[in-house]
Amino acid sequence: MFEKSTKSYTDFLGKTNRIVEGTIIKGDIDSQADFRLDGHLIGNFVSKGKLVVGPAGSVIGDITCKNVDVEGRVEGKVTVQEILNVKSKASIHGEVTCGKLSVEPGADFSASCVMKTSVKNILPPDGEQQTT
Repeated sequence: MFEKSTKSYTDFLGKTNRIVEGTIIKGDIDSQADFRLDGHLIGNFVSKGKLVVGPAGSVIGDITCKNVDVEGRVEGKVTVQEILNVKSKASIHGEVTCGKLSVEPGADFSASCVMKTSVKNILPPDGEQQTT
């Protein structure tokens, strides 16, 4: 009678989760939709969508996403399927693997970086991060 309908990724397009400034999350986040983080995350983040780390936002942990825009601070391993945009006020420390990289002048980009043309298989169909 009550059937659970599973939504496809296209059902989440145009919908954005948001963690506001002053919020601290300790733990992992797994999201199907786009995500804006203006608070602080101490843990890993996995998404099939886009992550925006706002100017007041920070992530201490690993990020695995389709696209990422960073205006705040990131410390850890960042794996981006398509484009990583690093804004002028951003700070990234750690390891970066991405398809394309854009770094604005003034950004603190202290990371080892590998650009790959085929980073397509970083997100398995179930959204869980692969362990290597």
